[in-house]
Amino acid sequence: MALATLGRAACIAKYSAALSAVLLAAGCATVNKPMNAFSADTVNAANAVAGVAPLEEGDGTYVGLAFSGGGTRAAAFAHGMLLELSQTTLPGENGANALSSLRFVSGVSGGSVTAAWYGLKGEAGLMDFRDRFLIRDAEAYMRKSTLNPVNIARVFTGGVNGQDGFTRWHAQKPFGRARFADMRRDPRLTVWINASDIYNQTPFIFDRETFRALCSDLDSLPVAEAVAASAAVPVIFAPVVLEAYGPRCDFEEPAWMTTAAFNPEATASLRAYARALRSYRDPEKLKYVKLLDGGLTDNFGVTSLAIARAASQTGYGPLSAEEAVRMKRLLFLVGNAGRQLEGDWGRKLSGPGGASFVMAIADTATAAATRHGYDAFRTGVARWHEDLVAYRCSLSPAEVRRLRGTTNGWDCKDLKLFVGEIRFDQLDEAMQAKLNKVATRLVLPTGDVDLTIEAGREALRRSPEFNGFLRSLEGFSTEGKTLLSAAPAGATLIQPTIE
Repeated sequence: MALATLGRAACIAKYSAALSAVLLAAGCATVNKPMNAFSADTVNAANAVAGVAPLEEGDGTYVGLAFSGGGTRAAAFAHGMLLELSQTTLPGENGANALSSLRFVSGVSGGSVTAAWYGLKGEAGLMDFRDRFLIRDAEAYMRKSTLNPVNIARVFTGGVNGQDGFTRWHAQKPFGRARFADMRRDPRLTVWINASDIYNQTPFIFDRETFRALCSDLDSLPVAEAVAASAAVPVIFAPVVLEAYGPRCDFEEPAWMTTAAFNPEATASLRAYARALRSYRDPEKLKYVKLLDGGLTDNFGVTSLAIARAASQTGYGPLSAEEAVRMKRLLFLVGNAGRQLEGDWGRKLSGPGGASFVMAIADTATAAATRHGYDAFRTGVARWHEDLVAYRCSLSPAEVRRLRGTTNGWDCKDLKLFVGEIRFDQLDEAMQAKLNKVATRLVLPTGDVDLTIEAGREALRRSPEFNGFLRSLEGFSTEGKTLLSAAPAGATLIQPTIE
C-alpha cells in the first residue's frame, strides 16, 4: 500500500513538472521582476539619536500596534482601532489622544495597508482612508476567472497575478509614488511591513537592516511594492521578487547576528532570521528573494518587534536610552481580524472537500502558528519589561538627569506594560455572526466595510487591557504621584519582578 502511494506521488510530481515545463514554453508563466535597486551606500543603518529633547508632558506613555492579515476585512478592523484611539483622551496627558503616543505599528497582508497608510499620512489620513481604499475595488486589475485556461496554467507556474495587477492598483490608487523615505515623516514612529521569505521560510521585514544585507536602499523602495508583497496570497499571486546583490557592498554583520549563531539562549526565530540575512550575502545560495503573504510566517507581524528587540543588544532596545528612562506606561495591542471557519462539514461524516478542504488546511496552519506566535510575543514582552526595569534601576542620578532631563518624580520601578489582543469574539454573538460572514477579499460591500470598522472600535472599547492601561494613567501627575487605580478584571498587566 505504501509503495503504491509513493508510486502515485512520484507520478503526480513528474506530471506536474512536465505540465509546468509545457506551460513555461507556452509563455504562461507569471514571473515578477526584482523591485529593488543596487546601492553601495551603507548609511541605511538606524538613525542615531541627535540630542535629547526637554522632558515634556506625554513622554511617559507609549503605544504599539500590530495588525493581522485578512484582506480588506483586516484593513477595516485596523482602521476602526485607529479611529477609536484617535477619539480616546488619555487621562493626565493634557487632552492628548491615544494616537499621539503611538510609537510602533506593524502590519501583515491586509493589515499592512492600514499600517503603511498611517505611516505616510498620520492621524490626518484617517479622514479619507475608507473612501480612498476600503470601499474601492483592489481586485480591479486582477485575473480572477477560474474558467480561463491561461489563469489555470498560471497556477502551475508561480501564481495567477503579477505586479501588473495588484501592485499597479496600489501604485495608482492609495499609495501613488510614495517611498519608504516618506514613511519617516514622524521620527518617533516606527512602521514595519511584513512579508514571508519562502526560500528561507522566515518572516521578511521591510527595515533598513534587511536591506543593508541585500545591498539595497529601503528608502527608495515604493511603499506599494512592499504592501503588495505582504498581501501576496500564494497561487493567487506570483512571488514578489527582490534581488540579493551579495558581496557587492560592504556589510559588517551586526552583533546580534553573531549572538544568534553562538548564543544557545537565542530564540529559534532570531537564528532563522540571521541565517536568512547571511543567505542574502552568498550568491551561491541565493540570488533572488521570493516574497509572499506575511501571514504564512507571522500573521500578527509581532516578529518585527522581537527581532528589533534582540538586534538592539541592549536592555532597552528598540527604544532609545532616553525613551526607556522616560517611559512609564506601554500598551501593545494586536488587532486580530481572523474569523471562525464557515461550512457545515463539521456536522457531517464526509468532508471537507474541494476548496473548503484547501481553506481548512490553510486556516488551521495559520491559526495554530498565530496562537503560538502571540504567546511567544507576550513572553518576550515580559522579558523586555524585566530588562527595562533592570536597566533603569542601574542608572546613577546623574545618568537619569542626562537622559530624562530631571530626577524629580523618578522611580525606576514605576513601569507597567499592557499587552492585549483585539478580536471578533470579544463582541456580542450577533455581531460575531455577521463578521464571520465577511469574506477574506480585497474588495467588500460597503456595508461589510462599515460593519468591520465599527467592530474594531467596539472591540477596543471592550478590551480589558486597553481599559486597564487608561485607568493606570489616572494616577499620573507632574508631582510624580504614583497612586493608581486598579486595572479591570482580565487585563494582561506585566508587573515588575525586580526588587
